[in-house]
Amino acid sequence: MKNKSVLSRREFITGSMAASAALSLGVPHLAGEEQRHFKLKYAPTFGMFREHAGDDPIDQIKFIYDAGFRAIFDNNLMTKPMDLQEKIASELVNRNMDLGPFVLYADFSVKSFVTRDPEIRQMLTDLMKQGVETAERVNAKWALVVPGRFDEGLEWDYQTANVVDNLKRCCEILEPAGLVMVLEPLNAWTNHPGLFLTKIPQAYMICKAVNSPSCKIIDDLYHQQIQEGNLIPNIDMAYEEIAAFHLGDNPGRNEPTTGEINYKNIFKHLYNKGYDGVLCMEHGRSIRGIEGETAVIDAYIACDDFEV
Repeated sequence: MKNKSVLSRREFITGSMAASAALSLGVPHLAGEEQRHFKLKYAPTFGMFREHAGDDPIDQIKFIYDAGFRAIFDNNLMTKPMDLQEKIASELVNRNMDLGPFVLYADFSVKSFVTRDPEIRQMLTDLMKQGVETAERVNAKWALVVPGRFDEGLEWDYQTANVVDNLKRCCEILEPAGLVMVLEPLNAWTNHPGLFLTKIPQAYMICKAVNSPSCKIIDDLYHQQIQEGNLIPNIDMAYEEIAAFHLGDNPGRNEPTTGEINYKNIFKHLYNKGYDGVLCMEHGRSIRGIEGETAVIDAYIACDDFEV
């Protein structure tokens, strides 16, 4: 059964083109029609729909909202000028949209969390404070952390203990501010060899050991399909520690329906579990240009079309 609550992208653009006021803004809007939205909070990133919406981040938010999405994410939010961060936050509040995790720390070249190095611990402490400041400025709930590389010269269990200890130190800063750090396991086979955190069960164990509401998991389904598969069972086993998701099909890391992951089943499963967090669309487009942007929206319409 087709989901009647969502416009197809082509219908959406056709209706929008009829609205002269919308055209004057350079962004398609629903010309007097009832606003539509998806069942889950799929979150595009800035630039994903640049061909449709232009380069201005606020216009992109407007387009994303009118396309039916109720969240965005921005890995590079911390690097944006403060005044732009504030404008983005204001626009999201006005539209009642969620902001997914921004990247707080993700240095793939450094042995960081696995060590007891005082200088590295001070660096992490300073970063956590900066992350809190950014989160307060933009009303963010989540910040992404990758624990860095593993140490070939140190017993693995000692490294794990160091990671837990360093995360606890970070949570001492984050928890009073209400900011949740989400740990991202990344695949070692295709994209990121040498990193400490690679699997959902490993991340679950670490979150249990840290034992803080400010230390959770972001489950990147693209990475986990490569690293270990078993996506839905691992979601269920680790669910209480998962705060957000990253999306991308495999192979190719493009929009759903372009690879082997059955995203329609996964989205239905999350919906039935009552998941209300963000699902960050951290992927490319299988087709270039404006047609590729349209194909991304069509893919989410198709995968969101599950019976409830």
